[in-house]
Amino acid sequence: MFKRAISIIIALLCTLLNVQGALAQIKWNQAYQSYIDQYKDLAIEQMLRYNIPASITLAQGLLESGAGRSDLTRSGNNHFGIKCHGWTGRRTYHDDDAAGECFRAYDNARQSYEDHSRFLATQTRYARLFALSRHDYKGWSRGLKQCGYATNPQYASKLIQIIELYNLNRYDRATRYDHFMAKHASEDRPGPSGTLHTIKAYNRNYYVIAVAGDSFKSISKEVGISSGKLARYNERNKRAVLQPGDVIYLKKKRKKAERAYKNRPHVVKAGESMYTIAQRYGIQLKSLYKKNRLSPDYEINVGDRLVVY
Repeated sequence: MFKRAISIIIALLCTLLNVQGALAQIKWNQAYQSYIDQYKDLAIEQMLRYNIPASITLAQGLLESGAGRSDLTRSGNNHFGIKCHGWTGRRTYHDDDAAGECFRAYDNARQSYEDHSRFLATQTRYARLFALSRHDYKGWSRGLKQCGYATNPQYASKLIQIIELYNLNRYDRATRYDHFMAKHASEDRPGPSGTLHTIKAYNRNYYVIAVAGDSFKSISKEVGISSGKLARYNERNKRAVLQPGDVIYLKKKRKKAERAYKNRPHVVKAGESMYTIAQRYGIQLKSLYKKNRLSPDYEINVGDRLVVY
């Protein structure tokens, strides 16, 4: 009877642990997705140079930097929690396993990503990882923990959860990357809000959302595209006053919306204009008029159905 009671208690404890484990599963959040959008091309660039899976680089960056929001990342652009270990460059100090530990500091994200790649590629304790396939993200995750990259016993499982939740292993199959995005991710030029705009992708284009104090000139300085070009891409005058929330595309807009809207016309809502609709779908204003056989002086009405693809 006693043995049976013990067995029941053990079973209940195991069940409780499993429930707690399920509750500890990493959940999707926008901050992580924004980090991925910002740095995936930089991770792919590193993969093609050093053969480290882009999924691993991104997952480590997300976990170690708190999606770019940790004090270590904000003060020293250190995305991977790499400590000094003989480092002769700039340093920053933070509490980790002990108080006031020395961490490497960088001028920008690209330096951090590059140093992370070199750190793994040149340290003998990580050498066996490079015998693994670029597509074996589970092997890389477990290997990093076994080789002593982190002390957290759940480190490997957390990397795997992040990779699978955000489907990061799709980047391990990449053979090219967007040079513009990789370059932008490496720069440290804050806009009027004090931080870099998050560049988002849509309809084979990139865009940023204007904030208070923005102008085509200020965004131009940040992204390295002339204010004249930015204005032309967005079919506006370069001296136009930008409002918070304005969508500003960084490349010339396409002539049609994404394929998902092939058979889905846009229904005009109150307060919309042909221009705001064109910006919403990332298409040229003149193309929107042409698709709907409308003249430029046509005034749309609430409820109008507009072809966008």
